[in-house]
Amino acid sequence: MFRWKRLAAAAIAITTMVGLTSCAADSGGGSSDGSGGTLTLGAIQTLSTFAAADSYWANESPYMQAVYDTVLRAEPDGTITEGLASAWEYNEDSTVLTLTIRDGVTFSDGSTLDADAVAQNLIRFRDGNSPDTNKMADLADAVATDASTVTVTLKQANPTFLFYLTQNAGLVEAPSAFESADIQTTPVGSGPYELDAAKTVIGTSYAFTKRDGYWDEESVHYDDLVINVYSDSTALVNAIKGGQVNAANTVDNNDLKEIEASGFTVNAFELNWTGLLLLDRDGTIAPALKDVRVRQAINYAFDKESLLTAIGQGYGTPTTQIFPTSSEGYDESLDDDYPYDPEKAKELLAEAGYPDGFELNMPSSSLVGSATFTLIQQQLSEVGITVTYTDAGNNFIADVLAPKYAATWLTLQQDPDWALINFELSPNAIFNPFKNADPELETLIEAVRTAPEADYAAAVQAVNKYTVDNAWFAPWYRQQSSFVTDANTKVETQTGNAYPYLWNITPA
Repeated sequence: MFRWKRLAAAAIAITTMVGLTSCAADSGGGSSDGSGGTLTLGAIQTLSTFAAADSYWANESPYMQAVYDTVLRAEPDGTITEGLASAWEYNEDSTVLTLTIRDGVTFSDGSTLDADAVAQNLIRFRDGNSPDTNKMADLADAVATDASTVTVTLKQANPTFLFYLTQNAGLVEAPSAFESADIQTTPVGSGPYELDAAKTVIGTSYAFTKRDGYWDEESVHYDDLVINVYSDSTALVNAIKGGQVNAANTVDNNDLKEIEASGFTVNAFELNWTGLLLLDRDGTIAPALKDVRVRQAINYAFDKESLLTAIGQGYGTPTTQIFPTSSEGYDESLDDDYPYDPEKAKELLAEAGYPDGFELNMPSSSLVGSATFTLIQQQLSEVGITVTYTDAGNNFIADVLAPKYAATWLTLQQDPDWALINFELSPNAIFNPFKNADPELETLIEAVRTAPEADYAAAVQAVNKYTVDNAWFAPWYRQQSSFVTDANTKVETQTGNAYPYLWNITPA
């Protein structure tokens, strides 16, 4: 499936799954007595780079968390907690953030981590080559005012800025490594582990050894960490069944019964939403989509339960909204909107001036398989909408964003509120390629950005309700993702991230 990670990465992922064939960890499973031992993780996403300023996150987060710390951390439910910063405080209008950096932290090369190192890393990430540099788009400056204080100045208030500091935008790399010729493959961080170059085969298997004197000893549960990269889901499932890994994130829900039968526990979470993006809301290339009644009709035309069963194998939850259940903007009552009602869809189309329906061209790809596109075509045809497809192949994402199509099927990650707004809703959002700008929605979005804490939930809920009422999308369901663990391992999955955070993977 197409799961948006980053544009460039998505294009690569469509072409091929990066990685090599199955390989076993040197010492196999983790310790069963709850102490030390080796944790062996499985992944099909290899590491792009160890350079913090160029880094990815999501499925690459365990590689980076092994060797780097972040300015702040996030609990499994998304709550912001201390990281390298032991305290933080905004000014009254949330445009100046003061970070207090903890003492006694050292990098793996022995140099001291101080406020200046943190400030330099924030600026480097903003100006770097990471596909996530937009996370620091509001960063005007970061200055160390003394050895333990960083003053961060923002161009405008950003409700998600602290959250970004828990991810790759908050990674802190030793300044001594900035000019190193080996920065892409040889990390110098303050994290709980060091890369064991002798046991590492780049792109295939990454070995890490616990650092002595790490500042947060209680969060380190294993003496050694191995991340093995597999070429595809079949190779990964074979490694799981063969006991070559303690834990892994799975790709295909069709594999879950087989994995459970081998003695692994399936830890389920919902990270993405699946459905149609009704992108051409101004009717630029598909005039019918300009009418909200047409977009609402499309929502009524889909039988979400049957689509979940047929495409999602029943692993997920039907929904009408793109905001996740963890969001303060989520409104359970909205999921009662747009029940499957083909007759209602036909009525709305007739009211909008399309009693005989209309034609809608969308992209398809043989890399996804035909079932999804066939079901879309069938269900929309029942209300009079004739869907034609153009096989976009490896250019699927690029063509959607060009934009070449008025609507598309896609699976997108459910980010935190402000990140989601700027990813899918705002005029400059990546997945608003027609730059649709409704004054009412822009006012609601600005209210989210400037809302005091007491009013924040209501502001986000108003944005969510607008997108549902105005049918900017036609969601089908929240798709289940799974992280599987063996009998010796347990995990707490991470809200808003594809891979659990390392310190939440522990001996059972």
